[in-house]
Amino acid sequence: MKKYAAEFIGTFWLVLGGCGSAALAAAFPHVGIGLLGVSFAFGLTVLTIAYSLGHISGAHLNPAVSVGLWIGGRFSGKDLLPYIAAQILGGLVAAAVLSFIITGNGSTIGDFAANGYGEHSPGKYSMEAALVTEIVMTFMFLIIILGATDKKASGGFAGLAIGLALTLIHLISIPVTNTSVNPARSISQALFVGGWATEQLWLFIVAPVVGAALAGIVYKFLSSEN
Repeated sequence: MKKYAAEFIGTFWLVLGGCGSAALAAAFPHVGIGLLGVSFAFGLTVLTIAYSLGHISGAHLNPAVSVGLWIGGRFSGKDLLPYIAAQILGGLVAAAVLSFIITGNGSTIGDFAANGYGEHSPGKYSMEAALVTEIVMTFMFLIIILGATDKKASGGFAGLAIGLALTLIHLISIPVTNTSVNPARSISQALFVGGWATEQLWLFIVAPVVGAALAGIVYKFLSSEN
């Protein structure tokens, strides 16, 4: 139960910190943090949770990460669904808190940092471009996670590598999809926005899971003794 609670708290922090930075601070008049700041915010959420709660649950904070680790032989299948449930619930609670904060000055939640493609992509990128982006970015994220947490890797640096990887992923892909690579993050925002966000949500569930599954298979091959 403690590891599920850790996943709930960690995913809550990721959504609150990452999406909160995007929704509240990215374009704040004169001193907004912009794309660079939002990218670092997402990376910092993972970095801080990795070193604070990683020893309890592994700090997956992402259903795609749990799937990739499971397929890569690094995570027990019996914990997969409870982890995913805790992650989605943590994201939803964070979205509720964030919604309350955003509307505290009379504003509406607007796009709420939701993920999208076509007209709802920040750069108006196509569905196909969004699909490839999310698969490839999640694939690389899982390759880095699996490699950095390998027993043969240098100890103590996994959290730093993973947090910086997520920062880089956001720097590349915010203009394309607003960056998901995490179904829990996408679900939490889409359910509050509704409409177009829930209609396009399928891509931000399917693509990260596909990318993570491929990474699990590839890393298993790369790390095998044969």
